[in-house]
Amino acid sequence: MTKSVLCAVDISNGDHDAPVLKQAARLADLDGAQLDVVTVLPDFGERWVSGFFEPDFHEKAVNEAHDQLVHLCAAALGEERNASIRHVVATGTAYQEILKTAEGAGSDLIVIGAHTPDLKDYLLGPNAARVVRHSTASVYVVR
Repeated sequence: MTKSVLCAVDISNGDHDAPVLKQAARLADLDGAQLDVVTVLPDFGERWVSGFFEPDFHEKAVNEAHDQLVHLCAAALGEERNASIRHVVATGTAYQEILKTAEGAGSDLIVIGAHTPDLKDYLLGPNAARVVRHSTASVYVVR
């Protein structure tokens, strides 16, 4: 039995990831698993860059991202299903934070979307490809 399913979405894509959320919910429901949904905010990179932002900028960005994530899940899956979802906002490199979140949650399955690839990406986007390559859990890629 699957303990948890982690669904990775990009809130900047609007409702583009709704099919990914719906597939993750279906897979979680098949096993009675917990559905966790994660989105990742980019970090500042160099420490000196953060000096250009207000001191509470990161906290505000995380709160806004969380609100958008909750709204996206509610719109795609409905309020009742959304109430049981664990919404996670991480900061850093997308694939690294997805893998870290999956490990921390004990996820047995990661569901991630693949965008229309550039020629350099071949079959998968760079984050999806890295998650597939480095994950110890099974990965389901939604096209």
